[in-house]
Amino acid sequence: MDFFTDTGVRVRSDSMSSSASQGSRSKVLLRQRLTQLLTCIEDMSSDDEASEEVSRTLDEAFQLCGRSVPSDAFRLHMVTWNVATAEPPEDVTSLLQLDVQPPTDLYVIGLQEVNSTPVRFISDLVVDDSWSHMFMDTLAPRGFIKVTSVRMQGLLLLVFAKQIHLPFIRNIQTTYTRTGIFGYWGNKGGVSMRFSFYGHTLCFLNCHLSAHMNYALERVDEFEHILETQDFDISDTPHVLDHEVVFCFGDLNFRIADHGLHFLRSSINSGRVNLLWGKDQLTMMKQKEAFLQEFEEGPLNFKPTYKFDRNSNTYDTSGKKRKPAWTDRILWRIKPQTPPSEDDDKAVISTDDGQDEFPILVTQDKYDSDMNYGISDHKPVIATFSVELRKCFDTLVVHVSPVGVWSADQDALLNYTVQEDFMSSTWDWIGLYKVGFKSACDYETFVWVREKELPETNELIQISVEKDDIPLLGGQYVLGYYSTNMQSIIGLSSNFQILESKRAVMEGLVPENMNGLNK
Repeated sequence: MDFFTDTGVRVRSDSMSSSASQGSRSKVLLRQRLTQLLTCIEDMSSDDEASEEVSRTLDEAFQLCGRSVPSDAFRLHMVTWNVATAEPPEDVTSLLQLDVQPPTDLYVIGLQEVNSTPVRFISDLVVDDSWSHMFMDTLAPRGFIKVTSVRMQGLLLLVFAKQIHLPFIRNIQTTYTRTGIFGYWGNKGGVSMRFSFYGHTLCFLNCHLSAHMNYALERVDEFEHILETQDFDISDTPHVLDHEVVFCFGDLNFRIADHGLHFLRSSINSGRVNLLWGKDQLTMMKQKEAFLQEFEEGPLNFKPTYKFDRNSNTYDTSGKKRKPAWTDRILWRIKPQTPPSEDDDKAVISTDDGQDEFPILVTQDKYDSDMNYGISDHKPVIATFSVELRKCFDTLVVHVSPVGVWSADQDALLNYTVQEDFMSSTWDWIGLYKVGFKSACDYETFVWVREKELPETNELIQISVEKDDIPLLGGQYVLGYYSTNMQSIIGLSSNFQILESKRAVMEGLVPENMNGLNK
C-alpha cells in the first residue's frame, strides 16, 4: 500500500491488501509454488520427471502472478462541495475537469446544503433540482448518463457514467441516514449509493456531520453510526463496509484544534499548511479509532476549504472570524482481506475468493480544492482516482437491436435476446433514447418487454413500436433495455439512424426541399 509524500507521489491501495499485513493470499500461494519448485528440483531422480514437474509448477506460479495484475483502468472523478444553499454557477468546466486526459469514466458528485426550504424541497421532489439539471445539461452532450441520484434534504449524491459503461453498472441501490436532532431531522447525516461495476462492488457515502470545534467525538460517533446502520437489500453486501471499495466524503466538519487564528492564517499564507496537519481533528481521531484507520486519504496539500467570505478567496472577516479548517474531505477504504490461515498451505491454485481472482487497485492521482468558485463559504474539493480491475464479465445481459429502417412513416421492429440468466420482470421495458440522453428516464418512447411469459436464454424476441411513438425528425438514437430489479439499463444497442418522416414536412416541422430550393 503506497502513500503520498510531500512531493506528490500517488496514493495507491488494493484489494489484495489487509490492514494487518501487506501480504496477499495470491502471494502466499505463489511462494508455496516456488517452494514446491525447489523441492521438485531436489527430490526428482529422473530428469524427465523433474522437467515436467518444474514446468507445471512454473505455469501455476505465473498464473498466480497474472491473476494479481488487473487488466483495465478506469478514471473516477469525485467532487464534494457544501454549496451553502447557493444556486449553481454558470460554468463548471474547472470543477469537472472536462477536457482532462485521460478521459473520465465515472463522475461522483456529493453536495451538502442544497437549498431545501419547504417550498423548494417539495418542488424538487416533482422535478430535478437546479444542481442536478446543471450537471446533466453539462455532462450529457459529452456522453455521460446519470446513473442515479439520492437526496435527503440538503444532501445530494449524483453518479454519472460514460454510456459505454451503463450495461455493466448493476444492482443499484440507495439509502440514507438522518443524524440531525437525535436522528429525526435530515439536515445532517449521510446518503449513499451502491452498485456493481463490471462485477466489483462499490459504495459511495456523502456525509454532512455535526459542526463546531468541540464536537469532534460526536462527528466520529455519527460517522460510525451511519456506517453501521445503513443497509442494502443485497445478500453479499448488505452493509456499507461489505463492499470492495468504499468512498466516504462530504462536509465532515473536522476542525484544526489548539492553534490560534493568527498562526493558522500565517501558516496558510506562507504556504506551510503542513504545520497544521498534526492538529487536524480527523488526523488525530484516526490515531485513536480503529475503524477510521481502515480509511485512506491523500495529503492535505491545499488550503483549508472553510470558511471564506462569499465571492472571494478571503477567509472569514465577519464578526465570528471562524478559524480556517479542512472540513471537506474525500476518504476511501479497500475491504481488508482476512489473512491466510495455515490450511492455505494445502490450497490449490484455483480459488473462489473473488478478491484473489479479480483484484481491484485504487490509486489517487489528484486531491485538491478548486479556488475558482466563490458562491459558497466552502471551496469544493476534487479527487481523481485510477481504478484498475479485472472485469468479472464484459458481456451484455440483454442484446437489443433495431430491425430494418426506422421512421415515423411506418411501424418499426426491434429484437432482443437475453444472453445471460437474470431476475427479469414483466415490468422491464425497452426505451428509445436520442444520443446524448441524460438518464434512463430521458427516453423518447418505450415499449414493455413481453408480458405473458419471461423469455428463455438466447430466445430471440421481436417487438413492434407504433409509428405514432417514433420521433418525426431524424437523428441518431439508441435502444436500451431497463431492468426493474437491477434498477439500471443492462442492454444497449449500437447507435442507429431514424430517418426524417414525410409527416415532419407535412406538419411544417422542417421546410420542404424541392430541387435544392426551400419551398
